[in-house]
Amino acid sequence: MASPALLQGRKTAGVQGTLSPQAAAQQLLQGSGLNARISGNTLLITAATGETALQDVTVRSRADGLPEAYAGGQIARGGSLGVLGTNDVMDTPFSVVNFTSELLENQQARTLADVVVNDASVRSLTASGGFGDSFQIRGFNVANGETFVNNFGGLAATTTIPVEMVERVELLKGPGALARGVGPDGSIGGSINLVTKRAGDTPLTRLTTTYTSQAQLSTHLDVGRRYGEDKAWGIRVNGVLRGGEGNIDGGRQKMGMGSLGLDYRSSRLRWSLDALALHDDTREFRPQAMVLFGPGGYSDTRLPAPPDGRLNFYPGTSVDSTNKMVTSRLEYDLTDRLTLMAGVGYNHFRVNQNFPSGNLLDSSGRMLVGNSIYDDARETTTADLGVKTSFRTGAVDHRVALVANWLDRDSGYYYDGTLPSTSSTIYEPLPIVDGSHGKPVKDSNLRQQGLALTDSLAMLDDRLLLTFGLRHQRIKTHTPYSQTQTSANSPLAGIVIKPVEHLALYVNYTAGLTDGGTAPVGVSNAFQTMSPFKSKQLEAGVKVDWGNMVTQAAVFQIKKPSGYTDPVSNVYSYAGEQRNRGLELSTYGELQRGMRLMASLAFTQAKLTRIEDLSVQGNNAPNVARRTVSVAADWDVPGVQGLSLNGRALYVSSVHLDNANTLRVPGWTRLDFGARYAMQVAGKPVVLRANIENLANRRYWLTTTVSSSYSYAMVSAPRTFTLSAAIDF
Repeated sequence: MASPALLQGRKTAGVQGTLSPQAAAQQLLQGSGLNARISGNTLLITAATGETALQDVTVRSRADGLPEAYAGGQIARGGSLGVLGTNDVMDTPFSVVNFTSELLENQQARTLADVVVNDASVRSLTASGGFGDSFQIRGFNVANGETFVNNFGGLAATTTIPVEMVERVELLKGPGALARGVGPDGSIGGSINLVTKRAGDTPLTRLTTTYTSQAQLSTHLDVGRRYGEDKAWGIRVNGVLRGGEGNIDGGRQKMGMGSLGLDYRSSRLRWSLDALALHDDTREFRPQAMVLFGPGGYSDTRLPAPPDGRLNFYPGTSVDSTNKMVTSRLEYDLTDRLTLMAGVGYNHFRVNQNFPSGNLLDSSGRMLVGNSIYDDARETTTADLGVKTSFRTGAVDHRVALVANWLDRDSGYYYDGTLPSTSSTIYEPLPIVDGSHGKPVKDSNLRQQGLALTDSLAMLDDRLLLTFGLRHQRIKTHTPYSQTQTSANSPLAGIVIKPVEHLALYVNYTAGLTDGGTAPVGVSNAFQTMSPFKSKQLEAGVKVDWGNMVTQAAVFQIKKPSGYTDPVSNVYSYAGEQRNRGLELSTYGELQRGMRLMASLAFTQAKLTRIEDLSVQGNNAPNVARRTVSVAADWDVPGVQGLSLNGRALYVSSVHLDNANTLRVPGWTRLDFGARYAMQVAGKPVVLRANIENLANRRYWLTTTVSSSYSYAMVSAPRTFTLSAAIDF
């Protein structure tokens, strides 16, 4: 797609060799003064920087330095693995998936949760419109606050994370303590890294307006430019305003976000700075009900029938959050084989909320509602310093990195749980009893220090790749209730064997050190700081690159200590082990010209082992689905240039919610559908998109297990329409 005036008088040397479509387009236009980008079966051609032409089509360039997208444009060929550097997926001894901004745009993702469910190994535990997002990766909980930003831990908000500033979402399955460091809350099943947007070589000014049912409007402005000699300086600005009623009756959201990305690149020096300011004020957010176990707890073996997904069974809820973040990174090449690296990040996050807790009593939907005022504030500073080098010993190539990291977090809260409780139901709820907010007092500190050494070896013409590493981590916590100090070593060993071209066999062993967190509310030692603990993973897999499709299979085992509340003393402790074993199958790419596919299945067996309570020994671990499926397809309609259809199906099997395996929550299926149409209006590219989430308007429960003594249940979001128009100026 290009203007005839743009092509007039241009010449190329043609294309030679077997290349991907994007690489072929780049070779075709080399030296012509033109740039190209493939979107589905459409080739978009623009004037290169410095060229002028009538009615040229301006499109966004790929962020500098990132691995190119694989066939179909939805998944990247590789991604960053922290201290291990950036690697192609076929050279990585782990299971990784790297989602591109093209996928985020075409699925009209609003938050991180909308993105990661494209992989069956990830299960969202909450629905849109709630207090925040949380996930499971390989059957273990991962909180939003555990998300890394440009490989910095501890800087993400604990509520929801908008993705308008995001270029890539990088998913690493399995403990990632060595690669990315230990997050402040500790994640076991995997980690997620957000790569922020950078200015491309092609100037960008894009305005997107969006409508989300019932009556929510948003505007997103995305601007990118490069300046100076050789376009060394880059600036990328994203601004979002969102307001109106979403998918909760009477709900109101006012959200404003601004982000700035600066970067400089030269032959030796690379520098970047990112800043984010976010304010989100939501009235009437999606509720969740508490399910207590043990004496006086929930009395039935099934949950109530889910109510209407637009109903808030705690009328009067509110959450008001502010998030400010700044990060900067610097790399300098002392020689062609020796690079110094440094980075620093800062985050200030505060949230004020009415956070009711409705204790479900039985399957009729009766509950006892007690409102809580929970105001939280945290201030996090993180930094890293390192060196990386490459050299050769005999027939072996080495890439060695030595990186030290440091994180310091001050946090505090104001909590008032003394407000009176009222009887209510999830079908005909009564308003909550409101209270007064207070100022959080920072009385807790978390300090982490780590040192990681890695060596990535390549031999036999890169048919044998070895990765070894060791991280020494020290975690120190201080609260009004207790103090802990722990240090441990987290090893990593990985092997990739390529017996033939395009086939990779791999195996890895990793160990993670996780901050133990605090004992949950409701136990006799609530808020007590728990000692950090270790987790261990064994994984083996195979990857095949068919040219336009990648197929992966992996088997894994992860062991970690499990939380347990003594039914007699009501004391929470780590008194047992949870062992998750699984099989994952996935494929992605361009199945045929104009047909893009992402499909994955995960089979997980999660068991309670070495538990003090012998009555639950060998039972299914709570809230881990045996089967999860995610299938998404995107199809360019033949004969109608610019028109594409897409769909997605998600399936989660039933789970047991308690250790005794007496309370079973049914599985569910969700269908999504969408369409987009790319065209030109007055010489400007315009893309219209329409998506429907939960097409069948199914009602089901999403559940989160906090400890052996209680879990939470949240109703799925109703059928939700999203319409948008994006225009490039």
